Amino acid sequence: MPSQNEIERRYKNIRSRMEREGLDALIVCGNQYAGFEGAVLYVSGFEIVHRYVYVLLPLEGEPTLVFPREARWIGDKSKPWVKDQVWPDIPGHWIRELGHERGWKRVGVYGLNFIMAVRDYRELSQGPFELKPFDVQFDMARAVKSEEELVEIRDAMDIILDGFWALVAAYEPGKTEAQIMAPAVERFFARGAGPRMMNILLSGSHGEAEASFKVPGNRVVAGDDLLLYSLEITGAGGYWVEFSRPLIRGKLSARTQAMAEAYPHALEAARKLMRAGELASNVHRSIADTFAKHGFSLGHLSGHSIGATMIEHPAIGAKSEVPLEENMIFSLHPQVVDKDGEVCLYTQDTYRIGKSEGECLADVPWKFFTGEEARSRVAP
Repeated sequence: MPSQNEIERRYKNIRSRMEREGLDALIVCGNQYAGFEGAVLYVSGFEIVHRYVYVLLPLEGEPTLVFPREARWIGDKSKPWVKDQVWPDIPGHWIRELGHERGWKRVGVYGLNFIMAVRDYRELSQGPFELKPFDVQFDMARAVKSEEELVEIRDAMDIILDGFWALVAAYEPGKTEAQIMAPAVERFFARGAGPRMMNILLSGSHGEAEASFKVPGNRVVAGDDLLLYSLEITGAGGYWVEFSRPLIRGKLSARTQAMAEAYPHALEAARKLMRAGELASNVHRSIADTFAKHGFSLGHLSGHSIGATMIEHPAIGAKSEVPLEENMIFSLHPQVVDKDGEVCLYTQDTYRIGKSEGECLADVPWKFFTGEEARSRVAP
């Protein structure tokens, strides 16, 4: 549970943006989909177990947790600090009626495009007030992490690295992709991640990885298979971190080797630019330009802000003209693809924006791991 000072800081920052946009109230949406639950946790302390919930935050006055009636017995309702809680049949109808009663003119919505239930949008769209998308404004209000938040983020990073080393120790040709992943997931759950995780994989044979993500399954791993496990979890505090390193026991293909030669240079160029005052687009450009010199392009954005929600604004992309601020947290995950978009190389790291350069929160070198590395470590 965050301190009262931290809770007040969050509400102050959000309401400042609300006032700037002329909002009377804000609906913060969350659902069970991995990474989409965090905004509700951030503003209320409620952990979504199933279905969805809204936090209604007026410009003035106390917030309310609005649950669909069918979720009345799902989740610990005593845990959140927001104690005003309602369970209407259709949450959107209840909010619409409240807004009419209070004379609201403009209501912001965090999660309007991807999270809000259609039945609630239908009700709200018929209301007497304007609905305004508020994703970017909300995320920018929480982009700079407090010292209290940084403690939770570093704890989450300790958990994800614990799982990574369990994965490295389990890596052995002849096992399935799922069997190699399983010890990491066990560590994650045991240390408080709960269901808040999304662990996926890029893999392929002959020293290359196919460019499409998938769920680790029953495919048996060969010695020359390239495995790029994308580990994405939260700690007990609900803050997401991401981490990945390549694994292979056999020989890299010539294409993968060429990508690998560019990778450390691109990562270091980006790290040096992850500093207060730098534009996010410049970080992306430094990565894209490095790979372009080697004949490769990026599969998507270089990264994004990360916190209680898996993907937050701002992005690290070509059009992200947002000045970075100290103690913003970013996932940097350049996916490098060949000219045909079929083969890739990928990594993930979580960074803190510093005064003069970025801080990588994982003290793990970028290299191709073989499994032998885990044997030289003392088991936790």
